[in-house]
Amino acid sequence: MKKVMYLLVVVGFLFVISACGSESATGEEKNDIIVGFGVGTYEEQFRLGIMPILRDMGYNVEMRTFSQNMQLNPAMKEGSIDASIFQSTAYMEGINDELKMEMVGIAYVPSAPQGLYSVRHDSLDAVGDGTTVALPNDPVNQERAVRILEELGWVTVKPDAGKTDFNLNSVELAAYNIDLKVLDPAQILVSLQDVDFGVVNGNYIANADRQITEALKIENTPLEHRIIVSVIDADKDTNWAKDLKVAYESKEFQEYIESESKYDGFIMPDAWE
Repeated sequence: MKKVMYLLVVVGFLFVISACGSESATGEEKNDIIVGFGVGTYEEQFRLGIMPILRDMGYNVEMRTFSQNMQLNPAMKEGSIDASIFQSTAYMEGINDELKMEMVGIAYVPSAPQGLYSVRHDSLDAVGDGTTVALPNDPVNQERAVRILEELGWVTVKPDAGKTDFNLNSVELAAYNIDLKVLDPAQILVSLQDVDFGVVNGNYIANADRQITEALKIENTPLEHRIIVSVIDADKDTNWAKDLKVAYESKEFQEYIESESKYDGFIMPDAWE
């Protein structure tokens, strides 16, 4: 009986050690890193431009692509990815509050601005009463989109409008009685034939082999809406996080981006200036 009890204790102890060893602790140094993405442009930038640099540094990199952007931050919280490249600072800060997380941005990436596009019209002069305009349905991207319309004089936005909690109650029509239609950001590009104009996130334009410069109006993207490399705060000073930042700010990555015409019109990181 004593031998049986001893064996059970030993097996239990080994199980605990094994379980603890499999956890991904924050702040640890490692050569195996897992990076998460939504579908599209930023995944391609990383795969073709960043991964070769990290491999030359000695890292083993796994890429995980999620079908919906909303899946990435919960994955970061549970530790199944170490970093993500898909969100802006404004979006990240909203999620930090919502999910009680402590993410930070460690580098900017070449970012696709939003733009106002149309397949029905070749000029903004076509706007008038009854014009339909498609906008993204998530608060952060919707606020960005509405600012484009505000700059055109099509709407006005209340001074107390938020960003991460933005909604159309903060918007008032201005020169024209336009009809604002709210759609999933990924659906606006393929729905342009059904509306007069649509505000499309630039990564969807680039992913469709089209040019940002086709837009009838491109946003003046503020820093808080540019795409970042995000990690858990406790990881920001690790060597692997610092090397990830170095790769994104490197001359080698800059040369790759500038050699690809699909990135014409993207907002480049200030580190390259």
